Amino acid sequence: MFENLFANIGDLSTLASDMFAIIAPVFICAAIGYGWARRGMPFDNEFTTRLSSNIAMPCLIVATLARLEIAPEAFSQMAIAGMVTVVATIAIAASVLKLVGYSQPVYLPSLVFGNTGNIGLPLCMFAFGDEGLALGIVFFTVFLVFQFTFGIWVSAGHGSIRILLRTPLVWAALIGISLQMRDIHLPVWIDNTMGMIGDMAIPLMLLTLGVSLAKLKVASLGRSVALSAGRLIIGLAVGLAVAELLGMEGAARGILILESTMPVAVLNYLFAARHNRSPEEVAGLVLVSTTISFVTLPALLLLVL
Repeated sequence: MFENLFANIGDLSTLASDMFAIIAPVFICAAIGYGWARRGMPFDNEFTTRLSSNIAMPCLIVATLARLEIAPEAFSQMAIAGMVTVVATIAIAASVLKLVGYSQPVYLPSLVFGNTGNIGLPLCMFAFGDEGLALGIVFFTVFLVFQFTFGIWVSAGHGSIRILLRTPLVWAALIGISLQMRDIHLPVWIDNTMGMIGDMAIPLMLLTLGVSLAKLKVASLGRSVALSAGRLIIGLAVGLAVAELLGMEGAARGILILESTMPVAVLNYLFAARHNRSPEEVAGLVLVSTTISFVTLPALLLLVL
């Protein structure tokens, strides 16, 4: 009996250590950015965001997808899962907002589009390795396409395909997936260069997240907590349902559920500010949902690992 008890304690200790190893880098990098901004240290948020989204992240995406040997079916399944997830989330979130009488242009994008990039991709990588990062990129790309089309349409009242076509992340994903599907390997010097530049992406994303959180304020705490909890609950429920519907297992299932349950993306705040859709309310959702998410991450990882 005591041998089984000690064995169980050992298993729990190992699991706790594994989860800490996944969460700690994400939390520490974001905390450094948060502390940096709170101390009033200089940080060019716009420059860093442009560097990450226009250069570092595209290089990371192409290098990761070009290096791995993954069955095309895995990419297709994750892309389908992403599309089903975002459509289901839109339907549920819109219904909830209509029921409670909250503004769709203000709150719908926040309830639909989680932070699948800044937080989601690092978690996918630390939890499931390079395969997890590659599949996470596919999911992230699907959400990015919807966010730059449907999300902008909701916030602005009109859509623009030109913004999507000018987004390097989308082109990088298409190039990377094409290389993977055609089994084309990059020349070593290009692979090494893109890999080195891409290594900047995740630390930059997390530092920028921390700096952004330090600058946001909560306008209505009660509403922010309720809607933030709604974002995470809806995302988890949809992720679990879609994974079951498509028969997803292993890393693919874990990535789908992780990415579906991410907190409100900072990009929603930027769109709300640009189109004057109560940005202070959206800022509160970003800050509160991210705080809640860091608290609930251990339970989420326990579910998917």
